Amino acid sequence: MPHCTTRDGVEIFYKDWGSGRPVVFIHGWPLNGDAWQDQLKAVADAGFRGIAHDRRGHGRSTPVWDGYDFDTFADDLNDLLTSLDLRDVTLVAHSMGGGELARYIGRHGTARIRSAVLLSAIPPLMLQGPDNPEGVPQSVFDDIKAGILKERSQFWKDSSVGFFSANRPGNKVTEGNRDAFWYMAMAETIQGGVACVDAFAHTDFHEDLKKFDVPLLVVHGDDDQIVPIDATGRKTAALVPGAVLKVYEGGSHGIALVPGDKEKFNQDLIEFLKS
Repeated sequence: MPHCTTRDGVEIFYKDWGSGRPVVFIHGWPLNGDAWQDQLKAVADAGFRGIAHDRRGHGRSTPVWDGYDFDTFADDLNDLLTSLDLRDVTLVAHSMGGGELARYIGRHGTARIRSAVLLSAIPPLMLQGPDNPEGVPQSVFDDIKAGILKERSQFWKDSSVGFFSANRPGNKVTEGNRDAFWYMAMAETIQGGVACVDAFAHTDFHEDLKKFDVPLLVVHGDDDQIVPIDATGRKTAALVPGAVLKVYEGGSHGIALVPGDKEKFNQDLIEFLKS
């Protein structure tokens, strides 16, 4: 299996499909690169090279104990891009992966980057506070960590409901969507699961967003029950000059996986790549 070895010896697994200009996909939490299978095929069919890696402690990458912070994730991504010598790259990131993308640009710049896509992503800041009243209260993150530690298998089954907005009338979420979510979540280390909650809850990406100087597409569902659009997607689009915001009416947090929404996103993605 293809792996990239990071500067600290972690093996990062990745898929590499197609040929052409590279499109690198960064998965959300608690998933892995398999979450991007539909998009990998779509971009490869459209004449691009699709690459998706598993974050450290997730999927088939090394199940390490530490390093679950955004500086480390960004440096892991830099190691991947450097080892494959990828240039003129479009980065596409979902949820927590959006923080990885933002911090990568904040730490490593855009010399290798052509454009970026943030899907249901966490920047600029998730945690609720006086300057971010639309954010998520600390108590929610505490409950997430407690659920993982108490009995993570059932916790992930229960969490798939809100992730896909399966609790809404007329939703198109399949049982397969929820099973796939559970399967990927169980391939994440329990330590990574808990540590990542602290990372994506508390990390502030405002300074990273100031360093964006490439075209940016922001896609977010207005029924995202995990990453509220008013605290994240709308603010990011307003902060980055020239950013384009596309709001999916009724869209859940799992846009790239749910039938109907994923085809719409794939089309928007391909159009953005060709623009």
